[in-house]
Amino acid sequence: MRRYIYANETVDTGRLQVNVYSNNVSTPIDNATIRIAPRTNGKIVDEIVTNSSGQTPIMDLAAPPLEFSQSPGEPKPYSEYDLFVMNEGHEAVMVEGVQILPNATAIQNVTLTPISNDTLQTQKVDIEEHTLWGVFPPKIMEDEVKPLPESLGFVVLPEPVIPEFVVVHNGVPTDKNAENFWVPFKDYIKNVASCEIYSTWPIASLYANILAILSFTLNRVYTEWYRGKGFDFTLTNNTAFDQAFSYGRNIFQEISVIVDEMFTSFITRPGIGQPLFTQYCDGSRVRCPDALEQWGTKSLAESGYDAIGILKHYYGENIFLMQAQKVSGVPMSYPGAPLQTGSSGASVRTIQQQLNEISNNYPAINKIRVDGVFGEQTRTAVETFQKIFDLPASGIVDFSTWYTISNIYVAVTKLAELN
Repeated sequence: MRRYIYANETVDTGRLQVNVYSNNVSTPIDNATIRIAPRTNGKIVDEIVTNSSGQTPIMDLAAPPLEFSQSPGEPKPYSEYDLFVMNEGHEAVMVEGVQILPNATAIQNVTLTPISNDTLQTQKVDIEEHTLWGVFPPKIMEDEVKPLPESLGFVVLPEPVIPEFVVVHNGVPTDKNAENFWVPFKDYIKNVASCEIYSTWPIASLYANILAILSFTLNRVYTEWYRGKGFDFTLTNNTAFDQAFSYGRNIFQEISVIVDEMFTSFITRPGIGQPLFTQYCDGSRVRCPDALEQWGTKSLAESGYDAIGILKHYYGENIFLMQAQKVSGVPMSYPGAPLQTGSSGASVRTIQQQLNEISNNYPAINKIRVDGVFGEQTRTAVETFQKIFDLPASGIVDFSTWYTISNIYVAVTKLAELN
């Protein structure tokens, strides 16, 4: 493992990749310039440009020693960098406080707004401290099973559905002046998990925490908790009421891969008919005997517990996992088995058509003959897509890849319709 001398200390290495878009993920920006500087001194350490997929190369950056993220009360376990992102014809963006953990890959997505007048402005994204380091209000505990209201039309009852978006209120529920953010469901879960846990923790701990975040979120969606109280949002970003969410923050690839793999899963109990409202706390500064404790999940994972064992330790032996059967906003559900070299049929044809449409905006993806046969052309296109969108580059269309292709396809086709 490479170590740097940084701020007169020997430290470890983290990684950063920046993705730059115009409007949204449907339109990558080629030749955007990114200047990178540590928050400690503001001195530019690198200047790089994006490729045709709107991506920078993965950069090595100095980060604190790995052991800082393994125990509570240690010095800050992540370094922070400021990014200045610019491209001709767009307003510049300053992202302040990108968090770099050792042995982890931070992914910073940046959306540039086309210039609409002669006044040039620099937009600012200020990333909040991580909840395990900064000071945040503890969760006000609630009943873990909620009364079910009559449907208000936002979700489909009587079973949980993965929504296309959640609406996040940037403040306490009663703050009428706080902004609402419309956030794609998976992006929300990745953001929250990157705010709430360290991606350097054991894999079983990451799975357990992400399942708790998923179930918490789907309980709010399914029970229409805030809409039933007359509010126009799904959740808040205030940790006393809901989960941390920092608009525009970097996510971590280690977390992103897990969310893509299991975003339709949730925790429940026999007979409750809803995702369990899986509350949690950090388990160090705040203890919560009847809920998950984040630092405790790390200790349990190191003791040999798997993710389900960790969850049962906190929520009881009678919990189990279920899968939402419907994912909103995608043209077709996952066929149930991976598509790979030698596969054929309608599902392969669907993937070929969608990848061809996506390649109009992402030219690094090769065009494919739409014949319903998963051959070398299709495998190469899938592998390139996976590399661009931070998925394991297997060349196989598994659950994660199917839904990521579907989401990007929907984004580029919506843009084409607008144009």
